[in-house]
Order: sequence, then C-alpha cells, then structure tokens
Amino acid sequence: MRFAVAGLIFLATSMGLASEPARSETPTLGVNHIGLAVSNLDASTMFFTETLGWRRAGGDPDYPAIFVTDGKAFVTLWQVEDPARATPFDRRQNVGLHHLAMTVESLEKLHALHEKLKATEGVRIEFAPEFLGQGPTTHMMVRDPSGLRLEFIVPASQMPKP
Repeated sequence: MRFAVAGLIFLATSMGLASEPARSETPTLGVNHIGLAVSNLDASTMFFTETLGWRRAGGDPDYPAIFVTDGKAFVTLWQVEDPARATPFDRRQNVGLHHLAMTVESLEKLHALHEKLKATEGVRIEFAPEFLGQGPTTHMMVRDPSGLRLEFIVPASQMPKP
C-alpha cells in the first residue's frame, strides 16, 4: 500500500498537480494552518520547537493550545482534555489526519534529522529514510511524543542534478 501512495505522490508532483493552481480554478489559497490534538502539550511543543527548530507563535492557555511555525507552515497543538482516556489514532480504523508531511531541504538534512530523532525521548521511528516508491524522492516516518504520525520528505525536485 505504501508504494501505491508513493505512486500517487510521485504522479502529483511530476505532473505538476501539486503546483499552485490559477486563482480562477479554486476559491481557496492553500492550507492556513493545521490543528493537532495532542496527549502531551509540553512534549509535543518541545518536539516542534527544540527538535525541529520551529518557533512558538502564541497560544491560548485557557484552551490550552500552543501555536508553532517554521515560517511557512502554522500548526496549532491542542491539549486533549484527558490524556489517559484519549484514543490513539489508528489509520486503518479511524477517520482523521493520517499523517502530516513536511518537506526537508536536502538528503543531508533528512539524515541529520533522523539521527537527532533517534536520540529524542518519546519519538518512535516508524521507518528510516528510504526511497518513496522507486525514488529518488526520499522520506521517513516517525511518531512524535504524543503519537502523531509525521513524515519528513525530500522531493525529487530538491535532489542535486547529476
């Protein structure tokens, strides 16, 4: 199944389907932000800010929520009401966000991030950097301290030309 999804992603990027559409084709301008429910707000915030180098961009202590950004994407981390009773997401059984994919600048940075994540408490590596389908696009999948499924990907367009 991973290869079928890889093929769809490859087709979308290679055929220009993932490029910016003309404004007349759609009423939307892209994703404004993504809100993620987390079981441990502090640990997930530290994952984004300390491990990934994102910065805090506000929050709402009454909800509670913390907003983080890498300068391009904006993520809201919402603390679940009762972490002990929260149901972990099962991509085969639940409707909802399957994973969040973030572009990485280069293979070197992807491999450095992999090493950093291996040493980060609470992070589970689902798979190390590998080709997506037949490559050269390369990706890895991890779970953050709250169990969120995150993909880090270096698209073929980011690869050095031979």
